[in-house]
Amino acid sequence: MGIRLLLGLPLALLLIAGSAPLPTAYVHSPAGSLLSSTAQAKSRVRSLLDRVLGKNMPDGIVKTNGRLEATQVDVAAKYPGRLADITVEEGSEVKAGQVLGRVSSPEYEAQLRAAQSNVERAKQALLEAASQIDQKNAVLAAAKSDYERGVELVGKQIITQQTFDQRKRNYESAQASVQGATAQRDQADAAIKSAQAEVERIDAILHDLILVSPRTGRVQYQLARNGEVVAAGGKVFTILDLHDVYMTIFLPAADAGKLGIGDEARMILDPVPQYVVPATVSFVAADAQFTPKTVETQEEREKLMFRVKLRIDAEVLKTYSRRVKTGVRGLGIVRTKPATAWPDDLQVRLP
Repeated sequence: MGIRLLLGLPLALLLIAGSAPLPTAYVHSPAGSLLSSTAQAKSRVRSLLDRVLGKNMPDGIVKTNGRLEATQVDVAAKYPGRLADITVEEGSEVKAGQVLGRVSSPEYEAQLRAAQSNVERAKQALLEAASQIDQKNAVLAAAKSDYERGVELVGKQIITQQTFDQRKRNYESAQASVQGATAQRDQADAAIKSAQAEVERIDAILHDLILVSPRTGRVQYQLARNGEVVAAGGKVFTILDLHDVYMTIFLPAADAGKLGIGDEARMILDPVPQYVVPATVSFVAADAQFTPKTVETQEEREKLMFRVKLRIDAEVLKTYSRRVKTGVRGLGIVRTKPATAWPDDLQVRLP
C-alpha cells in the first residue's frame, strides 16, 4: 500500500503543476508564442464555425444550406447517323464553337453529290436554251425582213397575196419560236435555282451533323462513343456552363419577400470554408415550394418556402472556372436589410 502511494505521488504532482499557470518567463518564450498563435488560430476557427452554424449572425443577415449548380446544355444529334471523330471526353474543357465530333451519314453525302450534279445539268440546259434563243432570233430577223418587204411588194402587186400571207406566217412562227426558247431558258434558270436550293439544304444538314459546343464549359457526361449509331435528337454530351454557376437555396416567406434581384450575397462552401465567395440574388421564385398553393391560416403561411438562386460573380468565375465543381454543398448567406454591413468574417476572401 505504501509503495502505491509513493508511485502515485509524482503523477499527482505533475497534474497539479500542469494545471497551474505558466511563469511569465515561459509565456514570453518561443514556446509561449507558439501557444499564443495556436490559441488565436483556434479562436478564428471557432468564430468562423459559430458564424457558419448561425451563431452570432447579425440582424438582417440570413444563412441557409444550399448546393452549387451550373447551367447544363445538351449537345444532341439533329439527324440520325453513326458517330465519328469524337475528340473530347468527360471532364474536358471546351470553348463555344469548338468541334466535338460529327455524325457520319453517307446517305446525305450521296444526296449532296446528286444535287450538285443536278445543278450542273440545269446550267447546261440554260446554255442550250440561250443558244436556241440566238438561233431563233436570227430566223426571226430574216422572217421579219421578208414580211416587211412583202408589205411593200404586195401593195405594188409585185407579189401575190398568197406569197405575202406565207411570209406573214413565217414571221409569226419565228416570233413564237423565240418565245418558246425564252421560256426554256427561264425554265432552265428556275431549275438551277431549285437544284442550288437542294444543295444548300443538304449542305445545311451536313453542317448540322457536326457536333459543336454551344457554350464554354466542361463536359459533364459523354452519353455516346465513336462508332455508335444515334437517333435524331439523341444526346451525345452534357456540358456545364462554367460562366453561369449559382447556388440554389430555400428561404421562408418572411426573408424571401425582402430580397430583390441584384442584392448582394455570400457563399461559404463546405470543402473550403476559409473562403467567402461573392454572389448576387438572380432569382426569387414567385410560387412557394413544398406547400399547397393556397393556405388559409397564418401558421401555414409562415411555413411557405421560396426558391432563391445566388449567382456567383462573373469576374470570379473567369478566374476560378477550372476549380468549379457542381454539387458541392455549402451555405448561402443573404442580406435582408441593405443597411446592415457585412461583418469582417463575411468579407470576400478568395484563393
